[in-house]
Amino acid sequence: MQAAHSQDMSHLNKHARSRRSLLLFAASTAFLRFGSKIVDAKEAKGPPKPNNLLSPDAALSRLLKGNDRYVQGASRVDDFRRERPVLVEGQNPYAAVLSCADSRVVPELVFNSGLGDLFVCRVAGNFANDDTLASMEYAVAILNTPLILVLGHDHCGAIDATIKSLHEDKRPPGHISSLVTALSPAVKASGDQAGDAFAQATRQNVINNVNKFKSTGPFLNAAVEQNRLKVVGGLYRIDTGKVDIVS
Repeated sequence: MQAAHSQDMSHLNKHARSRRSLLLFAASTAFLRFGSKIVDAKEAKGPPKPNNLLSPDAALSRLLKGNDRYVQGASRVDDFRRERPVLVEGQNPYAAVLSCADSRVVPELVFNSGLGDLFVCRVAGNFANDDTLASMEYAVAILNTPLILVLGHDHCGAIDATIKSLHEDKRPPGHISSLVTALSPAVKASGDQAGDAFAQATRQNVINNVNKFKSTGPFLNAAVEQNRLKVVGGLYRIDTGKVDIVS
């Protein structure tokens, strides 16, 4: 009797797993179909910014050239009155950036970009949560963005708060504790590394989130494997404005 009950439970569990797999597949297919309809409609009109149709490598090169102009103070001059109407019906950014919410780090300025060029998500500590992952999936699957950059920076207050919290074994008040939870793996992983602990933790956090984007399914990891998407990490130097690619 017990054996029969176990067999029944095993059958039910397999059925439940199969059903979840089918639901996930159906949801993924529906999302892609929804995205393809949007893309088809936009392609019928042509992309609002044709110059943004780039390969992943070309997108990274353009991003870094924009940073060079910013560092040198040779910023471009944009006529936003002309750009705004072009973007009313849609967007095709050439890069997506996950950056810190720090007021000193503004991706659109750092990379000397115009309207509709960058798809930006910002959160203190530049880490990927579910909302960020969903946003990047939208950028890649719907907008066909070929590049994701995780942008950390030196003198990051969120990293500093996490280091102090772990060192003192005391969690900060309010919702700031959620930042500590998200950034703790990077701080702990960099604890045994040589050099400045603050700098190593900042770098490790960037690398962790690059790996997270690369491995997250069903859209981002597939796009990476098909060479439609490049995911890289960078560090912004507040004193010079320079962005160094670290991953």
